[in-house]
Amino acid sequence: MLSRITLMLMLVICCPLTVHAENLGTLSANPFDSDSTSNPFGKGSPFAPDGLNNPYSPYGSAFSNRSSTNPYATDAPRLYDQQGNYRGKLSANPFDPDSTNNPFGRYGSPFSPDSINNPFGAGNPFAPDSPRNPFGRGWRIEGK
Repeated sequence: MLSRITLMLMLVICCPLTVHAENLGTLSANPFDSDSTSNPFGKGSPFAPDGLNNPYSPYGSAFSNRSSTNPYATDAPRLYDQQGNYRGKLSANPFDPDSTNNPFGRYGSPFSPDSINNPFGAGNPFAPDSPRNPFGRGWRIEGK
């Protein structure tokens, strides 16, 4: 009996507890990329069950805590550039410090080099990985 308990404890300790992030596509102005939120037939479809453009999905609803459109959401989708660097939360919440909609935050200020709203920084429309570039690759969006 004791060996079974010990074995079970060893299995629980050795097995990593991972959190799986859901791929919600890429934040990109490129309408030809199938993963782009600007492609109405790809990840930007208003009928995608986990789409940001679907008002009935957890990530597009104005009432969901995980939504990018809810101005009070605290668990909005996260943005990552092509190198895997965190680029803030894709959120309409102007009070969240990591929100892309916070005009005083690191990721929302038009003067911050890390902000998508800075046309001379991360939001440069000529940068190949910028979400503002209509021919670029954009940033990966991950939800919980």
